[in-house]
Amino acid sequence: MHVPAAIAPDSLSRYMEEVAAYPLVTADEEKLLARQYRRANDRKAAERLITANLRFVVKIAYEYRSHGLPMADLIQEGNLGLIRAVEKFNPDKNIRLISYAVWWIRAFIQNHILHSWSLVKVGTTQAQRRLFFGLARARREIERHDGVEGEVGGDRGWIARRLKVREQEVADMEARLSGRDCSLDAPLDQEDHRTTHGELLPHPGSSQEAQLADLELSHLTAKMVQQALGHLDPRERAIVELRLMADAPMTLTDVGRRFGFSRERARQLETRARGKLKSFLEDALAAAHIPQGNAA
Repeated sequence: MHVPAAIAPDSLSRYMEEVAAYPLVTADEEKLLARQYRRANDRKAAERLITANLRFVVKIAYEYRSHGLPMADLIQEGNLGLIRAVEKFNPDKNIRLISYAVWWIRAFIQNHILHSWSLVKVGTTQAQRRLFFGLARARREIERHDGVEGEVGGDRGWIARRLKVREQEVADMEARLSGRDCSLDAPLDQEDHRTTHGELLPHPGSSQEAQLADLELSHLTAKMVQQALGHLDPRERAIVELRLMADAPMTLTDVGRRFGFSRERARQLETRARGKLKSFLEDALAAAHIPQGNAA
C-alpha cells in the first residue's frame, strides 16, 4: 500500500495545502471503497480512503505539538496509523473510518513521542501513558483557572483524580519528565560551544598525571629490583626467581631437589635472599626519596 512521502519541515505548509485539496468521501462511497479493498485488495481504493482522511491526521497531530517534536514527524507517524486503520477497517460495521482510525492515529503518534522522549522507557503501563499525555494538559487547565482551590492534596491531588491514577504516580511522572536525555557532546550553553557536558563528568579512574606517575614509579621499581637481584649469588638469585617471580612457583622441596640440598637449606637460602633484597630496596628508595609504601 502506498505510504505518504516523508514531509520536510520547510515544506509543511505546502503539504497541508495538498492534503486539503484531496476530496472527501461520503459514507456510502467509503463503504464501497473499503469493500473493494477487503475483497479484491484494490490498492487504488485503499489510497482513495487514505488521501480523503489525511487532513484529519494533521488535525490530530497538532494536539501533540506541545511535546516539542517536529510537526512533520508527528504527521508522518499519524499517517502510518491511518494506513493501519484502513487495512483493518470493517465497512460492514456501522461506523465511519475516521472514527475507527482515530485510535490508530493516536497510538502511532504517542508511541513515537514516547520513544523519542528518552532512552529510558516512560509510559510502559496504561496509567503511565495516561499520565504522560494528560499531565501537561491538566497543568494548563489549572493555570487557566489560577490553581485548584479546596482540593485535598492540592493541584497534584486534583490531577490524580482527574486522570484516575494514584497521587504518588503523578509525583513519580513529574520527576521523570523534569529531566530529558542530554548528549554528552552537547555544549553547556548556546554561547560557549567549546565546553560540553561530558567534560564535566568525573573520570572513574586516576587522573592522567597520577597514571603517568604510577607508570614511572613502576618502571623505576622494576629497575631497582633488577639491580637488587645483581647483589645475590647465583643460587640465591635462582631461588628468588623460582619461588617469588615465576608464574608457577616451585615448592621448597622441589628447589632443594633441583640444587641437591634439603628443603630446610632451601628455606634458609630464600630467607637470606629476601633479607638482602629488602635491605637493598630500602636504601635505593630512600636515596630516590620515594616513600616505601608507594613502591609496593
